[in-house]
Parts: sequence; structure tokens; C-alpha cells
Amino acid sequence: MSHSDLAIPSRHHAGPETLVDLVALTRWMDGNGLESGPVHSVVPLTGGTQNILLRFRRGTREFVFRRPPLHPRPESNRTMLRESRMLAALAGTAVPHPRLIARCTDEGVLGAVFYLMEPVEGYNATVGMPPAVVNSPAIRHTMGLALVDGLVALAQVEHEAAGLADFGRLDGFLERQVARWASELASYERFTEWTGRAALGDVERVGAWLEAHRPTRLTPGIIHGDYHIGNVLMDDGGRLTAIVDWEMATLGDPLVDLGRLLATWPDGARRTALSMRVGPLDGFPSRDELIARYAGRSGRDLSDLPWFEVLACYKLGIILEGTHARAQAGKADAATGARLHDTAVALLDRARERIASHKDTR
Repeated sequence: MSHSDLAIPSRHHAGPETLVDLVALTRWMDGNGLESGPVHSVVPLTGGTQNILLRFRRGTREFVFRRPPLHPRPESNRTMLRESRMLAALAGTAVPHPRLIARCTDEGVLGAVFYLMEPVEGYNATVGMPPAVVNSPAIRHTMGLALVDGLVALAQVEHEAAGLADFGRLDGFLERQVARWASELASYERFTEWTGRAALGDVERVGAWLEAHRPTRLTPGIIHGDYHIGNVLMDDGGRLTAIVDWEMATLGDPLVDLGRLLATWPDGARRTALSMRVGPLDGFPSRDELIARYAGRSGRDLSDLPWFEVLACYKLGIILEGTHARAQAGKADAATGARLHDTAVALLDRARERIASHKDTR
């Protein structure tokens, strides 16, 4: 999960020249006809991942540069290629996104795959909201509905027409989900210091319910994979200016994204561990309003939505618990691990609550 922003400067103190070889970048841009003159006004941007984001000027244009970290993971270059391919495919659609300018697949240029995109003005609500938004419940209500409208727009993109027919494996997509994440949870046993499983409750029961109630049909489409308020940019009126951080995008059922949004959306209990990490919360639409908005704008039957919300709680809870397991083994920050463990427990509790309230109409 990540919370990148294409507009807000980072607190990273390293100079741009330590992050990117600007001479090599300039030479590559020359070869691709991307303005002329020196690269200047270089500013690192915020990001929840270790990916490098820089905003800079050259000639008459501004650019945002994105590449994997200086010490990339084995899959980092492939992820960059997929991200840039997705941005290219979204060109001309109604989905708010940063427009791709160019990408470099030659790792020899900068030591990794990278791409350039247009800057998007806006704020990441998890980093900070402008005073006008903080003081307006009405704008926050608009923000919540705009999140749903962005999902509807994404779900309406014809993935084959967009050139993404091979972007993910649709066959068996729903059938693979439980086994995939159950295996991930089991893998944490390699950390002998991990004591968190007991606090998660009966995770196997959640998985069994998902298997027993799996939808019988899949509506194919593009899914963002980590859709929440921290992965979008908004303007001062609460309108969505861009969906960002496409590193988990694939093909599947678009209700995966709606389930993910609902999984951590505040409900009447306002539980801290499940907050969106923004504030204030008053004014944001209720989860029922979000669901009604999606149904009305998409025209889709949402009778299977409870399954997707339980799946999102199950998947995200297991992912977050991984940081806790690594933290207990001394491989991640202890405070972060403890905080994410609390969230994982709350997510799995929410999954069980949704199961308990579900009325099986089959």
C-alpha cells in the first residue's frame, strides 16, 4: 500500500542528484524530443512507498519522474512497466489519472525502468487537507461521492479495447483469492517471534465463509487494487483530480475496489483502528450512501457486494499483519507493526461482523 502525491514536496533531505542521475536523464530526454535545456527546479515528492518521485521543469513544461527505489525489489522494474502501461491505456478515458508522457524500458539509462508523467494539482487528504476543506462538511461529502465516481469510471473502461486483454488472469480470479491470502498468512510462521495469530481470531472461519459464498459470476474489468482516500488527489472543491499509485492494478472484478474502499470506511462505531487517517470525519457520506451512489451510477447489481467487502477485510488484514510479524522479528519498525496489528485485528473483526449480518438469499 502507498500514499503517493504528485503535488506535495517530500521531507526527504537527500538532494535530487543523489536520487537520479540528472545528466543521464537530460540526455535521454534529448533523444526523445522532450523539451531542451537544463533540468531544473527539481523537488522530491511525497510517497508511501520507497519509489522515487521527482517534479521538475525543463523548457516550457513540468514533469513528474517515477522510478523504483535505489535498491529495487526483484519485481520493481516489472511493476513500473505495468504502471506506465496502465496510465497509457487510460488516456482518453473518463478516469482521472496522471497523463503518461514517456517511459524508458532500458535499465541501462538510469539503472532501472522509469517514466515521466504530467503533474496533477491536488492534495492527498491523508497528508493534509486545505483549511477550506477542513472547515466544510459539505466539501468532505463531495469528496466521498467523488471517490465512488472515480471507481465507476474505472469499471466502465473496456479493458480489451484499452489494450489490456493480457493485463491479468481473469480465469479463476475469484477462486484463487482465499487460497492466495491464506498462504500469505501461513508464511508468517517463518518468523518464530511472531505472536499475533491468536489475536486475529478465527481467520480460517472467514476464509471458509468466503469459499462457501463465492459469487457465481464475475464481471470482468480493471481493478486498481488498493483504492482508498490516500491513493487519490482532490481539489479544493472535493473533486477527484487523479487516481494514483497503480502498482497493484490488474484485471478482475471491479467490486474488489469498492469492497476495499468500504473495508476501512468509518461506520457508526467510528473505530480508530479503521479510520481513514483523515480528519475531521463529519460530512463524509455513510457507507450506505457510497453503495447507493455506486449502484446508481454503475447500474450494477450489488447483491454480491458483502462478499467483496469481507474479502477486502480478510486480504488487507492479512497483509497488514505481515508487517507486525516482520516487526516482531526485528525486520520492521516496532511501533508501525503494533499499529498495523491493531488495524488487522479490527479488519478481521469487521469481516466477522459483516458475515454475521449477511442474509444469504441463495
